[in-house]
Amino acid sequence: MKTKDDCLFCKIVAGEVPSTKVYEDDLVYAFDDINPMMPVHTLVIPKDHYDNIADDIPADVAAGIIHGVQKVAEIKGVKEPGFRVCVNTGKHGCQAVNHVHFHVMGGAQMDTGSPLKQNMGK
Repeated sequence: MKTKDDCLFCKIVAGEVPSTKVYEDDLVYAFDDINPMMPVHTLVIPKDHYDNIADDIPADVAAGIIHGVQKVAEIKGVKEPGFRVCVNTGKHGCQAVNHVHFHVMGGAQMDTGSPLKQNMGK
């Protein structure tokens, strides 16, 4: 497995840092965000380390991430009425952890089109 020693998400995949696992397969690991912006806020990450989606990610891994997003939506019960998928990339994209991660957010209506904490519970 391709890892980076100082990467928080690599440590989560390795079981060195605790997380609330939602889904896992050979290619991806999904866990609940520790600072959720919506009632459902889960991160889907590749098990191998890639800094961001601008990296050369193999097609099977990219497809695996999308499959992971679909599984999370099903498991979390947001497939219907809908959910948002967001990927922050690089400094200008406000990427907080340099390991590719897809945010799956839902569980409430997004009134303003922005996943703000104020929307929780609506």
